[in-house]
Amino acid sequence: MPNCLCSLLACSRFRVILVVLFLMMSLLPGLAQDRVFSGPQKGERATAFSVVGLRGDLQGQAIEWSNEGDDKGKCLLVFVHGLERSMAPLMRVLDAFGQRYQDLCRTDWVFLSDDPVASRQRLPMVGQSLKIKGRMLLSSDGSEGPGNYGLNKQCLLTILLLDRDRVLSNHALIQPGLSDAEAILASLSSGLNIESPPTAASLMEALGMTRQGGRDRAMRAEQPAEQKEASQKTQTMPGAVPSDPQLVGFMRQFLQPDNTDARVDQILREVNAYIEDDSNLIGQAIGGWTRLLHVKYGTPYAQQQAAMELTKWQKAMTAP
Repeated sequence: MPNCLCSLLACSRFRVILVVLFLMMSLLPGLAQDRVFSGPQKGERATAFSVVGLRGDLQGQAIEWSNEGDDKGKCLLVFVHGLERSMAPLMRVLDAFGQRYQDLCRTDWVFLSDDPVASRQRLPMVGQSLKIKGRMLLSSDGSEGPGNYGLNKQCLLTILLLDRDRVLSNHALIQPGLSDAEAILASLSSGLNIESPPTAASLMEALGMTRQGGRDRAMRAEQPAEQKEASQKTQTMPGAVPSDPQLVGFMRQFLQPDNTDARVDQILREVNAYIEDDSNLIGQAIGGWTRLLHVKYGTPYAQQQAAMELTKWQKAMTAP
């Protein structure tokens, strides 16, 4: 091959390498920004914090949560920042994992809420519906959780595996679902030195769940009885879930059963400030809140205020 052609090829390869390196460097900052952080990270300490027991021997008792003196040494600690139907299968799978390997680790579910009275009444029923066997605890620090943990309110689940007071793994999920199960189970199994990690399918089968009917049943398990009939009629439900992600986020916050009246008012103020006079967003809000009213999600006060706001938005759409 002539020397000039070799030089040309070498130059072309060099240029390609430079382009690839440039693209990688330009993408890395964006990838780093997309990572979600919640709670202490791998290698950091998980310090003690105050909780109240939600059931069993600990029901109503204020205790200090800590993993330093536990006989097993390992703990699966899950912070729950809110409840949605799509979370139910993953929560049951994680709890089933904890029960299968209860000789290796303890499983603690810590719920976060600004309304402790309502939560103490509501959450034990949720645990019964989901058949959660791990310890159920309510954080004494409200919806923010322990102050030095740095929990992200956007993450509905923050899943920590601990060895004494050290974090072995951290999984922060904004929209938890069964699709997250395999990666989490592999990580937990590695931290517990389990040679053959269980699959989500095997745990679901042990629970009597399937990816079709059983998964749907688990997704409905956390719903009060009066909501189950509505959830079975999704094909004919009025309204529509908004396509705007910010409005979906507002809806998710609005339907939480532990919301105080003040929190409901705050969310509606934020919704109105967001949609302003945008007819497209107003139309999406009408569709979303119409559906919320139909399935009776949220507190009674939230339902009342939603009906008032819906009427106002409908008038705004029809005004000349």
